[in-house]
Amino acid sequence: MENKIRDLAFADEFIYAKLIENLVDYEVEDAIVVNLSPRPLVTGDEHPAIVPAWKSTWLRGGRIKSADRVALVKVKRATNLGGAMFRGWDWFGNRIRSFPRDTPLFISKQDEVGSVTTDPRVFTNERSAHEAPQPFTLKLNLWWSPGDTDCFIHNEHPFLETHTQIHGSGRMQKFRERDPSTLYEDVVMPVGYSHDPFCRVTGKNEWTYPWHRYYADTDSVWLAVELHP
Repeated sequence: MENKIRDLAFADEFIYAKLIENLVDYEVEDAIVVNLSPRPLVTGDEHPAIVPAWKSTWLRGGRIKSADRVALVKVKRATNLGGAMFRGWDWFGNRIRSFPRDTPLFISKQDEVGSVTTDPRVFTNERSAHEAPQPFTLKLNLWWSPGDTDCFIHNEHPFLETHTQIHGSGRMQKFRERDPSTLYEDVVMPVGYSHDPFCRVTGKNEWTYPWHRYYADTDSVWLAVELHP
C-alpha cells in the first residue's frame, strides 16, 4: 500500500506527528521529514535530491518522490508547549533514580513503528557496505526541555540512537569524563538537523558511547530515533 499514514503516539494539539510508509509522490505542506530507513529518501520534482539514511530535512510545499518510511513532525502550537507534563509526558527523573532532581527534562510516549534491517557498523559510519545486516525494532519518542537545560551526561544505551531537532535549538555534546569541563565536541542542532550517531560497535549487540548529553540552548523539542536489537 502506497503512502500508508498514521498518527504517531505523541501527536496532539501542539505537535503534528505522522508516520508514513511506502511513500510515492507524497506532498509535504510544512514539516520536518526524518528518513527512518537505511535507504535514501528522494525529494523534489525538476531537481531530485537525496536525504541519506537516518537524516532529515525541512520541506515546505515539497514533495517526497520515494521513501521506505518517514516521520513528519512539527510543533504547530508553541504557546504553552512547556505544559507537556500535563499532557501525559513523563519527567525523566521518574524513570532514573539518580537523575538530577532539578533538571526539567520530559519524555513523550514512545511509539514502536516497525522493524528495520541494517548493518550496525553502517549505521555508525564505521563502514559503507552492509556486510552483517540484522533486524532491529525501531522506536521513536520526543523530548522537551526549556532553554539552558543540561540534559544529563551519560554513556550507556542498550540500543543505537540518533536525534533530530524539531523545535528551538540545542547541542549534542561529547565529553572525556562525566564532567562538563571535559567537553571536546559540540554538535549544533538547528531545526531540521539530525546528527551522526555517537556510538561505536564493540561486539554482537554491543555499542560503546562516549560521555555525552543534549544541551537545550532554547526551549527545545527533539526526536529520538532508537534501533533496538
